[in-house]
Amino acid sequence: MSVQEARVLGEPAVAQRPRARRPRGATRRLSLSRLALYGITGLVLFYLVFPIIVVIPVSFSSAAFLQFPPPGLSLQWYEKFFGRRDWIDATLLSLRIAMITTVIATVLGTLASLALVRGRFRGRNVINAFIVSPMIIPAIIVAIGVYFFYARLQIVGNWWALAIAHTALALPFVVINVSATLYGFDERLEYAAMNLGANRRQTFLKVTLPNIRPGIFAGALFAFITSFDELVVALFVSGTGAVTLPRKMWAELRQQIDPTIAAVSTLLIVLSVAILLTSELLRQRGERLRTALPSKDA
Repeated sequence: MSVQEARVLGEPAVAQRPRARRPRGATRRLSLSRLALYGITGLVLFYLVFPIIVVIPVSFSSAAFLQFPPPGLSLQWYEKFFGRRDWIDATLLSLRIAMITTVIATVLGTLASLALVRGRFRGRNVINAFIVSPMIIPAIIVAIGVYFFYARLQIVGNWWALAIAHTALALPFVVINVSATLYGFDERLEYAAMNLGANRRQTFLKVTLPNIRPGIFAGALFAFITSFDELVVALFVSGTGAVTLPRKMWAELRQQIDPTIAAVSTLLIVLSVAILLTSELLRQRGERLRTALPSKDA
């Protein structure tokens, strides 16, 4: 309200501070720097997305070899993928191993997160670092270690042994997601439930689990995609009896290159995008739940 309007309405005038004006040169430099930042970011994103832009049209190519742009459109390479028994067997094996890995990693990761976040014992940080270490150690080092260990046990080439190795690789993703959800969860809700007569099992199933469910689902999705797309450990451990889809793609690239690889890559891209979108939706839902709950300091 201006001074003149305050005098007319008979209200006390409120002094208004003059707004500081930026020099024209500073505004121009700011806009140019922001424009340069947007341009560099756009170039980096285009560089990262360009292979996807090339792969997807090539998968629908009517040519007999990899050619971009494709001379025509055809579904022959998808028909070849779904019509070959070796491709289907590799895909089904990858799905089986990924689902088993997801179940085991989700259960173990959730229990480990509860112990690491709620527990008060010595060596907790050391155990946490040990569980998360597969994310830090190069995959080739993990693959060599797993191979020599499995070679002594004579289980190289067994699909269930590969599922155990994938579980160790997927476990950190579950622990990180569930632990982040537990840190944002108000423990007083559990105390209130137990004060009202609920035991620890009922409190976990009816209070804790519904609130950390988005983190568990997100960790399970990351565990699935980690196992389904894993190649390095599979090269060392799968042998000839457990050929997964990434291992099959790697072998096909070494022997011959045809647009069937582009069709398989397109299917994997669609699956990965769907899983990441689902994970983002679960993360947003978890954020809304944490925002709706009263804070610990309230």
